[in-house]
Amino acid sequence: MPVIQHDITQWIAFNAVILFLLILDLVVFNRKAHEITIKEALGWSAFWISLALVFNVWVAFEYGKEIGLQWFTGYLIEKSLSVDNLFVFLLLFTYFKVPAKYQHKVLFWGIIGALVMRGILILLGAALIARFHWILYLFGLFLVFTGVKMFFSSGEDDVHPEKNIVVRVFKKFFPVKAEYHWDLFFIRVDGKRYATLLFIVLIVVETTDLVFAVDSIPAIFAITRDPFIVYTSNVFAILGLRSLYFALAGMMDMFHYLRQGLAIVLTFIGVKMLFMDIFPIPIWLALSIVGTVLAVSIAASIVRAPRLGHQPPADPPDPE
Repeated sequence: MPVIQHDITQWIAFNAVILFLLILDLVVFNRKAHEITIKEALGWSAFWISLALVFNVWVAFEYGKEIGLQWFTGYLIEKSLSVDNLFVFLLLFTYFKVPAKYQHKVLFWGIIGALVMRGILILLGAALIARFHWILYLFGLFLVFTGVKMFFSSGEDDVHPEKNIVVRVFKKFFPVKAEYHWDLFFIRVDGKRYATLLFIVLIVVETTDLVFAVDSIPAIFAITRDPFIVYTSNVFAILGLRSLYFALAGMMDMFHYLRQGLAIVLTFIGVKMLFMDIFPIPIWLALSIVGTVLAVSIAASIVRAPRLGHQPPADPPDPE
């Protein structure tokens, strides 16, 4: 699986464009805190998906159909795994009773942090793979273990904000006001600076995404080991996550079997990685299997259309 040497200007240009779009989003389109409507969320979702597909076409034109197919497969896997994040975000926002008009800001800065963390993990993973080929087998075993665990997990068992070690350490060094103050992360009271509950939510979202990244990034290395392809497909999968959350927040219970479908995908990717030197699976076949599993799990979920009815806690959580 050859790795293409990308010019540094491509990395700079890509990140510059993404940074410009994010600043435009925050400063122009969402300068004031407001509740995101489904229509607005669907519009932004369509924008990010269209932009991703345009970039995919450029990759295929620039590097060939095989690389283009790898990019799309990686994007599909990361996008699908990102949907699982949405269930956790919904549970977190419900747990902390985050007002709807403030959720956008938390997700925006959460995504900024996710891009930085994933970029570091991808570069680290690529360096390790280049130096130690056998680490791919560890990734494969980890994905199989994660897939089996996910298949039998409800997802709610993974959410324990009150046990978040990062939050506990943060509170030892910085005072916290266990309440919301508009959309502010920090406030000053009597000359003393406090973190608000909204910032605590941001910390939990960031650390939760880091856990998801550890699960998802090894999966795409089974498709391609090209850091640029891995990074750009990850970025586009994450960028549309915020708008996708607001578009699907009211329909989460319809995707009852999606978690099982994702578990099967992770297990398949892990097995693919374990047998890559004995029985390499063509990229078109891997894409077909992933697409079929996801389609069947979504179709089965829509047919069942369960109503799980997650209820908010009786009392607001107190991080102190």
